[in-house]
Amino acid sequence: MADTGATPDASAPATGADRSAKGGDKAVGTAAAEGKLSPKDRRKRIADRVLAEGQVSIEDLVQELGVSQMTVHRDLDSLEHQGWLRKVRGGATAAPNALFESNARWRGNEQVAAKEAICAAALAIAEPGQAVIIDDSSTALPLARSLASRGAYTVITNSLQVINELAEEPDIRVIALGGEYHAAFNAFLGMSTADIARSFRADVAFLSTSAVDNGHCYHQAQENVLVKRALMAAARRRVLLVDHSKFGRQALYELAPLADFDLVISDERLPQEERDALQSLGVRYELAAEGAHRA
Repeated sequence: MADTGATPDASAPATGADRSAKGGDKAVGTAAAEGKLSPKDRRKRIADRVLAEGQVSIEDLVQELGVSQMTVHRDLDSLEHQGWLRKVRGGATAAPNALFESNARWRGNEQVAAKEAICAAALAIAEPGQAVIIDDSSTALPLARSLASRGAYTVITNSLQVINELAEEPDIRVIALGGEYHAAFNAFLGMSTADIARSFRADVAFLSTSAVDNGHCYHQAQENVLVKRALMAAARRRVLLVDHSKFGRQALYELAPLADFDLVISDERLPQEERDALQSLGVRYELAAEGAHRA
């Protein structure tokens, strides 16, 4: 097969010299094994590597998997279409741009300390007994994990990860917003999800966004914007959780003006010019200190 390349003759007896050259045998055997991966397993391996390393070259993938450049290109095209990565010249990356939002796994490993601090501040807002909306953002996930220690809540969410985190918590009532599942976001998104969200009325909604620029929030995915707007409309109070790295970024679709949120919580690494801009817009904001203990 063109994709697998040449494979060693398994029937040939090993000589003493062959057995002594363990490193070489292992490398050749590994390359041959990689070339025999099914397309599904091969693409999973590519996605895992890009998400672990952030970026990978086509040349490295060809050598690692023992397949042709054309096969790697096809795999990357498929993974890009599914939202796992973004193709760039000579390889692929997990980093976002104006048109591509990073995979949920990649985002979960970015700005972890800042997100923990932001959610520690947000936790004080969520009062036991309330109905709370939590979106599919990686920023809000630490908040979901902390609610169980605070008391009883009703949590409305489109995030499969939040659902799984809270499913066995006896004091948490989980209302899952169904719809079309998007693996790249690990969430339910689209028109039907938005329609379901609008049928509820919650005390507070905690949401995030992938870009903040010139007083407005933006996101790369239209179906995500649709659901986030519905979640905002379903809550009496809206809180935006957004770390400093999102400011000054660009994305294709406008979500909402910052002024539509009752509070914006960021972290202390937010640049002074961004703080001044928030103040000039009349946006109420709070900056959380990394390492602060949860209430």
